[in-house]
Amino acid sequence: MGIDSLIGGTIWDEYSDKVTNLMNNPQNMGEITEEQAAKMGAKLIVADFGAESCGDAVRLYWAVHPMSHVIMESKFKSFGCGTAIASSDTMAELCKGKTVDEAVKITNIDVEMAMRDDINTPAVPPQKMHCSVMAYDVIKKAAAQYKGVDMESFEEEVIVCECARVTLSTLQEVIRLNDLTTIEQIADYTKAGAFCKSCIKPGGHEAKDIYLVDLLEEHEKEKLAGSATLGTSGDSSVDFAQMTIVQRIKAVDKVVDSHIRQMLVMDGGDMEILDIKENGANFDIYIRYLGACSGCASSSTGTLFAIENILKEKLDMNIRVLPI
Repeated sequence: MGIDSLIGGTIWDEYSDKVTNLMNNPQNMGEITEEQAAKMGAKLIVADFGAESCGDAVRLYWAVHPMSHVIMESKFKSFGCGTAIASSDTMAELCKGKTVDEAVKITNIDVEMAMRDDINTPAVPPQKMHCSVMAYDVIKKAAAQYKGVDMESFEEEVIVCECARVTLSTLQEVIRLNDLTTIEQIADYTKAGAFCKSCIKPGGHEAKDIYLVDLLEEHEKEKLAGSATLGTSGDSSVDFAQMTIVQRIKAVDKVVDSHIRQMLVMDGGDMEILDIKENGANFDIYIRYLGACSGCASSSTGTLFAIENILKEKLDMNIRVLPI
């Protein structure tokens, strides 16, 4: 018995009213025939997509104006659970009146959000999020058919979490910048891994090329490699310009701890690194003065020059220190 068939218990509490209503009373279910499309002066597009993970499938019909590329009518047929019906119906509705290029930008998150009763409460249980992903994929299939291209051409980046549409580059950057170490932290920052959980590690309902646990392991190896390149004086055997942002921050922190902080603490002050940004050939290090340093007259002259000169000597001559 499928999860959508469990009438007893509390499973229905996890579905929004919009979803349960659309399960039983979809507004866009049906088909568009060649004759109907011709009467509208439109080109008929029929696209099929099936989810191997659950056996559900959806067929999407578009009547597209050949000059404006606007989707004049959108209907669907769904072969699967009630959640797939509700997701497909919402997807078909969202396509109406949009150009094909605009429709491709509709994501599974847009579909799920449109099915919510209120913005803060998910419309479906996490394990059913894949149904809205299927709705997103069939849009790509229809658009690809209309344009005569491969549907994969619409994906500019590798998607690790299909449910939340989180890319590999986004996950790598967020993990590095925030030094994330757990799956829970990744979910808090990006929503990746918060739904069907197939992207967390092998063994879920859908096999992946890369998992969140792989990215955490990669980050830990990167940190260890960065630490191994730093000597006790803070000098690095790796060129500062070739470091990752995480390695640069750690290298600067190491130099500050070894050569700068004690000087500031002796006068009742301190400093913290806020950010490091590349600016042409320069590396701009943004700092905040703490304690007595924040109100010291030399914080923008003598103290600043001393900090900048030490970092230039130890790390890179193109470093500039900018207090904010």
